[in-house]
Amino acid sequence: MERKVYRELASSIDARIRCNEKADDNSVMWYRRHTSYAEAIVKMFGPSGSGLDSGTQLDLSASTGEKLVFQTSFHHMNDVGSYDGWTEHTITVKASLIRDIDIKISGRDRNDIKDYLYDVFYWFLQETITEEQAKQLATEGE
Repeated sequence: MERKVYRELASSIDARIRCNEKADDNSVMWYRRHTSYAEAIVKMFGPSGSGLDSGTQLDLSASTGEKLVFQTSFHHMNDVGSYDGWTEHTITVKASLIRDIDIKISGRDRNDIKDYLYDVFYWFLQETITEEQAKQLATEGE
């Protein structure tokens, strides 16, 4: 069984939220597992490097089963190849009946960086997670 990253994240976050609504010990354990699993997916597959030098963080408090929210920063370079500043971005992903996912990117569009970020996040979210990878990621957080 293979699933796209965005579906696996949304499923895990939705389960995490449902576990948080219960107060028993078993739900607390599963809440932690779902949290670790979602974070492991982003750590393994999430955009990092190539200007996204501080990586990508999943905003678990803002994400739901219907919306994924990521935080990232882009490290810009000038014409001679020296780093010359950062821009901060929030990437919000929702389901789309037409395109599978709809991606919105906030933050300054310095050097048309939002086009690049859109492509990078689109392909990250469209990657597939194999059953083997899912099992490996699930055991990492235990």
